[in-house]
Amino acid sequence: MREWWRDAVIYQIYPRSFQDDNGDGVGDLAGITRRLPHVASLGADCIWLSPIFTSPQKDMGYDVSDYTDIDPLFGTLADFDDLIATAHKLGLKVITDQVLSHTSDQHPWFKQSRLSRDNDKADWYVWADPQPDGSPPTNWHSHFGGPAWEFDPQRGQYYLHNFLAAQPDLNFHNPDVQDAILETAKFWLDRGLDGFRLDTVNYYVHDQQLRSNPPAQAKPQVMATDLYGMQDNIYNKNRPENLDFLERLRALTDQYDDIMMVGEVGDMGTRSIQLMGQYTEGTSRLHMAYSFAMLGPDFSADHFRSCIDGFQQGAPDGQPKWSFSNHDVPRHVTRWGDHAVDEMAMTRLACAMLMSFEGAVGIYNGEELGQTETELTYDELTDPPALRYWPAVKGRDGCRTPMVWEKDAPNAGFSTGTPWLPVKPLQAARAVDTQGSEDSALAFYKTAIAFRKASPALSYGTTTFHALPEPILAFTRTADSETLTCVFNLSKDDHELTVTGDAALTGPHHARLSGGTLMLPGNGFAYLSHDGDITLST
Repeated sequence: MREWWRDAVIYQIYPRSFQDDNGDGVGDLAGITRRLPHVASLGADCIWLSPIFTSPQKDMGYDVSDYTDIDPLFGTLADFDDLIATAHKLGLKVITDQVLSHTSDQHPWFKQSRLSRDNDKADWYVWADPQPDGSPPTNWHSHFGGPAWEFDPQRGQYYLHNFLAAQPDLNFHNPDVQDAILETAKFWLDRGLDGFRLDTVNYYVHDQQLRSNPPAQAKPQVMATDLYGMQDNIYNKNRPENLDFLERLRALTDQYDDIMMVGEVGDMGTRSIQLMGQYTEGTSRLHMAYSFAMLGPDFSADHFRSCIDGFQQGAPDGQPKWSFSNHDVPRHVTRWGDHAVDEMAMTRLACAMLMSFEGAVGIYNGEELGQTETELTYDELTDPPALRYWPAVKGRDGCRTPMVWEKDAPNAGFSTGTPWLPVKPLQAARAVDTQGSEDSALAFYKTAIAFRKASPALSYGTTTFHALPEPILAFTRTADSETLTCVFNLSKDDHELTVTGDAALTGPHHARLSGGTLMLPGNGFAYLSHDGDITLST
């Protein structure tokens, strides 16, 4: 029997921003539970909850201080149990964000670790002596600016942090650390959770010899907060020992029924696709992986083809998950705006593309409304990199603003209090209650998801690409007795293709087929149904 997750539509909920039911301006579990029918009505199979565990919230929950409790900001364990029960009644699986590479500096483990060099948890984090001149042990960078090392005068040593200094990295070379992490995972699986989204899954293990990274061989990508691109990051992440821990975690999940783990590979370009393949190879590692490969500015047929084909070549038995937006990057309708006829055209084109890709696919809350990036002023920011490096860096707040439910309600129905990030008119205009027409973004998402689910070819068919020049992306997917050819115009200009063979338009489309000519307007797309082979040419 085919596992549920292989072609799943996974809906990401950012808890702070989905629905606030207690009026404190921050979303909560009770609010999520109340709004789950919306997610179910889309046709989604699963929800992914961004961090909800106890945290000082220095990095919006990605700094965990207790792995086995709910942060009071979001509710209680009882609220979590209610959410699980409601989701399951609606036919939705539930996975949570597990941030395992690092903890908060307020976690009891770290508080004890920093006390001395010889206590029970002294080696639970990555500690190292200064170099003779007092400088950090290696040249590794932090993603949030400055070195990846913070000097702690209490121990007289540096500790490693790939992100904020308040997020010290765990030492996965210590088997006691691995055992403790596995116990926290077991806690949630025993509570009925259906799996995990593993944050920064390639960061768990560091080079035990603490070797400095060499300079990047490719053209460096330098941003105000992120100098990672100036190094070839071979020692601070992507270590081969990472796989050993993933196999232990998989062995735990295999003791339960229908559990799925999807890992976030924090890397870009070809390496990210290679890691996705490596991390999902066989049946003893991750069930699925995704990377930032499709979460960047690249928007070309060659880029999408190389991502999908690269994964197929590198991991023929592996399983990908593809997404265009999440809580860390600008929303794709805005990000790819230079290629769009207008925002609605990009909304539909991107949805049609995503629903045609082989593997699981992810939707970020608000994406189904055609939501755009929110423009914020400095005084409205909460994201640490933006607060530190404004205006060179706008940060991630613009994609994290609250979900909009009722256009004319206070804060568009998100909260009766003052929301933690503002709800602005441009975002409120896309509220759920404005999207009742058949030509709305929400209606299109429902139609496209339903078409994907009803189609064996789109659900589990194999993918073969057509060799067509930019800006046309085209591939054929085949399963059972169904064959579909998916064609997408990634530009604002009209394009025509010659179709040789007997084909017919099917499903949602923005194109015309007449006399063997497929006419694609700007951002047009088509699904072609055919029994025999067809060829496409410009």
